[in-house]
Amino acid sequence: MTDLLGDRDRVVLAFEARWPGHSSAKEQAIRGELELTPARYYQLLGRVIDSEAALVEDPMLVRRLRRLRDDAARRRTGRTAVSSR
Repeated sequence: MTDLLGDRDRVVLAFEARWPGHSSAKEQAIRGELELTPARYYQLLGRVIDSEAALVEDPMLVRRLRRLRDDAARRRTGRTAVSSR
């Protein structure tokens, strides 16, 4: 694994820093600025925030995104456990 963040990964991180959260305007910007589908963007973002290079690049953003992802996964897991009873 390389210590450097690639150009596309850096662009994805910078975009997410400018567009936190989810909205239809953000989806339009993803399509327009990045020329990606929102699904592909979020796949890339998930991969990027798992890298140590991203953590070095923007530690506050990456930690916040990891925390949000982990919280959502815990909520999904909790919901599954309750509904399986």
